[in-house]
Amino acid sequence: MTRDASSLPAAASANPAAPPARPPARPATTPVTLPARAPLLSRAGWAAFFAALILVCAVAPVLNLLVPADSVWHLSDYLLGLLGKIMCYAICALAMDLIWGYTGILSLGHGLFFALGGYVMGMYLMRQIGRDGNYHSDLPDFMVFLDWKTLPWHWALSDSFIATLVLVVAVPGLLALVFGWFAFRSRIKGVYFSIITQAMTYAAMLLFFRNETGFGGNNGFTDFKRILGLPLATPQMRMALFVLTGLALLGFYLLARALVRSKYGRVLQALRDAESRVMFCGYAPLPYKLSVWVLSAMMCGVAGALYVPQVGIINPGEMSPASSIEIAVWTAVGGRATLVGPIVGAFLVNGAKSWLTVTAPEVWLYFLGALFIAVTLFLPQGVLGLLRAPGPALRRIAFWRARP
Repeated sequence: MTRDASSLPAAASANPAAPPARPPARPATTPVTLPARAPLLSRAGWAAFFAALILVCAVAPVLNLLVPADSVWHLSDYLLGLLGKIMCYAICALAMDLIWGYTGILSLGHGLFFALGGYVMGMYLMRQIGRDGNYHSDLPDFMVFLDWKTLPWHWALSDSFIATLVLVVAVPGLLALVFGWFAFRSRIKGVYFSIITQAMTYAAMLLFFRNETGFGGNNGFTDFKRILGLPLATPQMRMALFVLTGLALLGFYLLARALVRSKYGRVLQALRDAESRVMFCGYAPLPYKLSVWVLSAMMCGVAGALYVPQVGIINPGEMSPASSIEIAVWTAVGGRATLVGPIVGAFLVNGAKSWLTVTAPEVWLYFLGALFIAVTLFLPQGVLGLLRAPGPALRRIAFWRARP
């Protein structure tokens, strides 16, 4: 059956060889506009940041060095040292928040990285003593007491301040890199990862207790006298260390804030919430987990290096499992995945510890355990979560009180 020519389009019947007519042009589409990148800090956040900067760099030096000791506004040397020590702890809590709060990796071994940074700085400070020790020898006193004739190989760079600064971040970072590579590559997670990290720090503590390792054994390092040739026991040096610690804490806070608000930070939070879905989307978890794990260890190493010259001692007790657990407690009390919360938690818990260990030392451990239980039951978002939204916490308390 043939089709009638009248049923064909006019153009086709007039000129069969003509190309087909073009389809009508599509209307122009509106380009997709991505949302503007949020600022690093809000206006109130920058105001609080600069207020903290002024307190550390201006107010504290004036109150400690210029205000007379008999004035009510005088900042005593004891309180200055305590605040400096707590700021070192706050850096560790901030590092813990990066891996636990934003990545979902609970480490119970971060006290090891803190102690390693402290030991690296302690080795340098021991070499700075020179012949001013009790035995008037170029070797540290504990080596002379143990009849050592030469320095061990791992003390080779301990007389260089530049090498010490490099090793403060390199030693914890290298250990975290090796450990994290095997752990994350084997996809160890959850409570198993926490147990392994605690076993690692406990094994390191037992190793450092041995005299033949060259780390001072049970006593560790103490009796520091100079840093960069300048005496440590002066008000100016104590204030300089305090200011450096405060600047390090504020700098690490800005770094952590920039990381968690970037694409890298969003991937970390996605790994925390649904790792299998992130892998389905084409992201390999290993580089992200390993990089934030190493960065967190380096931050703890810097905190340990700032801690030692202010406190005046470093020993294997800093590697005890209890020290690592306390870092997790600070983070939980302040509020995970908030960055500010762990800093607040470190100040609250360590302030309470300093007060209770003087007034009622036998109560401190019970208080710490009760605090952790209370935070777990009633304040899963920590103190900062309570300040932001008190309603859920009050409902939990009412629920537990209403139970028979």
